[in-house]
Amino acid sequence: MAARDLVAATRAANAAGVSVALVEQPYRVAGRRSPPRAPVLDDAWIAIVEQLAAGPLRALPLISGGRSSGARVACRTAAATGAIAVLCLAFPLVAPSGASRQEELDGAGVPVLVVQGASDRFGIPEPAATRSVVVLEGDHGLKSDLAGLADEVHTWLTVILAGATS
Repeated sequence: MAARDLVAATRAANAAGVSVALVEQPYRVAGRRSPPRAPVLDDAWIAIVEQLAAGPLRALPLISGGRSSGARVACRTAAATGAIAVLCLAFPLVAPSGASRQEELDGAGVPVLVVQGASDRFGIPEPAATRSVVVLEGDHGLKSDLAGLADEVHTWLTVILAGATS
């Protein structure tokens, strides 16, 4: 949660008037480095979002998001959580096995912003009708252009929220 790109995105969201709940994935809290299978991650995320939506974030539009594996989870669970949009930082498009994760992005079903480093070893997704892709200097860590990342996130959130309230 202290990753510099997450901090920059959080600050940009706050500047746009968006409340942010940062969530450490349960496997990380348990001290594991490798994530469990996708269904386990997704179920945990859905449970967390349901708790937040029933409490401190009640009646607020949900923009889900994450970095790397968390971005994948946000895309896969967008419909189940009622997200109106998804923010993906460093979406790992190509798995280490070489398999594409394009279906996860395409399946989000809501507007998506992908912020990717130009030399990200996991690939760069293509834009689509409901997906904006911003390519910044840097790699999968997105540390090279934090100001650019913040600007892009702020602008996108402003547009998404304007659409949600109109």
